[in-house]
Amino acid sequence: MKFELSNVYQEWLEKMIEQNESLAIQQSLQDIYPADISSVLYEFNAEKSKYVLDLLKKEVSAEIISNLEEDVRKKFLKNFSSTEIASYLDYVDSDDAADILNEQPVLVREEVIAHMTDQEKASHIVDLLRYDEDCAGGLMAKELMVANVNWTVVQCIEEIRRQAEKVEKIYSVYVVNDQGFLLGRVSLKKIILASDQMKIADIYDPDVISVETYRKDDEVAAIMRKYDLEAIPVVNVQRKLLGRITIDDIVDVIAEQAEQDRQLMSGISENVEEHDSVWTVTRSRLPWLIIGMVGGMLGASFIGLFEKDLIIIPAMAFFIPLITATGGNVGIQSSSMVLQTLANKTSLGNGFYERFIKMLLVALVNGVVISALVFIINFIFGQSPQLAIVVSISLFSVVLLSSFMGTFTPIVLNKIKINPALASGPFITTANDIIGLAVYFGTSRLLHSIF
Repeated sequence: MKFELSNVYQEWLEKMIEQNESLAIQQSLQDIYPADISSVLYEFNAEKSKYVLDLLKKEVSAEIISNLEEDVRKKFLKNFSSTEIASYLDYVDSDDAADILNEQPVLVREEVIAHMTDQEKASHIVDLLRYDEDCAGGLMAKELMVANVNWTVVQCIEEIRRQAEKVEKIYSVYVVNDQGFLLGRVSLKKIILASDQMKIADIYDPDVISVETYRKDDEVAAIMRKYDLEAIPVVNVQRKLLGRITIDDIVDVIAEQAEQDRQLMSGISENVEEHDSVWTVTRSRLPWLIIGMVGGMLGASFIGLFEKDLIIIPAMAFFIPLITATGGNVGIQSSSMVLQTLANKTSLGNGFYERFIKMLLVALVNGVVISALVFIINFIFGQSPQLAIVVSISLFSVVLLSSFMGTFTPIVLNKIKINPALASGPFITTANDIIGLAVYFGTSRLLHSIF
């Protein structure tokens, strides 16, 4: 059942903590998932949270610590000794344990590893610490099921029983040779259905998708999404099996990438959190605000060039927000479609001209509908026919140009290795504002000279 933290329960729990009612606290948290207990502890200070953790089973407390947000966990663990941290890491998967230790000072890392009772896990963690966090090596866990290609099914089952004590989730059994090189995988179903003396070599599937340790996390996410994988083995350049990456780690990667893209699209140039310092948050926002300011000044300069037109026809000023807003909206819509293609790692080269023609047709239809609606509304409300024509033609032109900008800007940025999410933020909006104003007043001048 889904747990919801109420004010009543929060107040009650805080009262129990202050009164040291350990039995009542243990009973109240007994049937709550560790992830939900993590959300409860966010409401208390470090001292009270530590008190609660000390009352729970080690494996539950370890999972709670693993579920905490990185910045919160880093501050929280300052209240623990190296021995206490080590006692929790014995119950955490090696990849999560490496992430936790990466947040700690070097001295604390060494002390924690020295105090761990599970020396095999400690060795795995030391091995993982040398990889960057944003590559396959940094994402992988060392706990996995491995079978030698020369084993019989009986030998394999016995080894699975032994290995299962340290592997929480079993997706596949990976098959290796005597040197540890990855050959393929075998499903548990095949192992169960095979006769006892049959060799693994006769039932394993050599068609296995793997990634090298140096692969970036977004590449791993794209591969797992493309082939609908729940887990993927990690190998070195010689194809020696080193570990595996599971779907829960990739979900975290995808969520982080989505958050970064959302911030970029909002004009935030760094990955910031609400609790970051004033300087950090300001530094992340200020560059794009300055770009927006420069764009606004350029737009004002464009309007200044056509001051005489506004004096002659003041009603033209009423439609400036309409022109700029339409251009910005169309540009963001177009860039979002391209960003989706880029995010899914779909080749833009395949059917490029078909994509371009489709974009052009969509822009034409949208432009005709919007400009026609604006013309009809202006006509109904008694605006002059000349002004209605200027606004309608300008809107039609702005829709086409903004679609073009929104489509090609992300592609260009992607080609020069700049995050294309930048295209959907202030960059597109500012550029289209200037283009829209230039088109609006340029159309007015052109039609004025004709008529």
